[in-house]
Amino acid sequence: MFQKLRENKTIQGFLLILPSNLWMIALLIIPLLLTVVTSFGRRDADGNVIYTFTFDNYLRLAGFTPEGFDDLYLNILMRSLTLAFQTTVVVILMAYPLSYFVARAPAKWRNSLLFLILVPLWTNFVIRIYAWIMILRTQGVLNGLLGLGAGLFNLPFKPFDFYPSPGAVLVGMVYEFLPFMILPIYTSLEKIDGSLYEAAADLGASAARTFLRVTLPLSMPGVVAGTILVFIPVMGSFVVSDILGGRQVILVGNLIQRQFLDARDPAFGSASSIILMVMTLIVTIFYTRKFGFGEEIASA
Repeated sequence: MFQKLRENKTIQGFLLILPSNLWMIALLIIPLLLTVVTSFGRRDADGNVIYTFTFDNYLRLAGFTPEGFDDLYLNILMRSLTLAFQTTVVVILMAYPLSYFVARAPAKWRNSLLFLILVPLWTNFVIRIYAWIMILRTQGVLNGLLGLGAGLFNLPFKPFDFYPSPGAVLVGMVYEFLPFMILPIYTSLEKIDGSLYEAAADLGASAARTFLRVTLPLSMPGVVAGTILVFIPVMGSFVVSDILGGRQVILVGNLIQRQFLDARDPAFGSASSIILMVMTLIVTIFYTRKFGFGEEIASA
């Protein structure tokens, strides 16, 4: 029997992936199915789920209520989608030059530079967000520096209301997810063969043309991977908007959290979770099909 098992590659492969498949089924598939089932239920007066089959939760998210049309939840969905796009674009614009600098730095300095990029991740996520309150609040560090600069030049200065605001939430999102864009882009840039730059120079290509025809296409896999690593977590994030938005900037993640913890409406919270997952999946599929994870561009 053991001899046959050693010779049968199919059974060996099945046994090797069995633990991970069981783990995925227990911690991903079953909870997801329970969420789907719950999303079609409704709550009773005590906040318990009545398992039935109704589209009321999804209609409510779409704005259709017994009292008439209400776009409250549609605005929350669009706000979350807009913030995720804004964060991703800003992070790409900030991460690419920094990744390029690190990838082109002397080999003896690269590990040190990467270490400095990763150091903030050693601090607790919530503590780092609260630190931004000290920077952005009316009596914070930023207004203090701006007021000092205005005083040196005898200019009038009124403190800015950075916190709480949607802008503060965007700053917090960019700060939190910037390393997740830097590392994939750095990996792609670091793998580019230096001889390609020499060949481009020999052919008379300018620095800008070399970047557009060599560097950017070959680094696209890192950009696409970083985009996915940033966009998806931002869509479901609620801690940053709760803290830096002063509980005034409500995203889908905040909506889901409050339905489960405050409103005690797990059915509506589950429906919101499913809609969030579907929205994220649609954007991700469109993006990856458009760019093909960068392989097609890199090989062009």
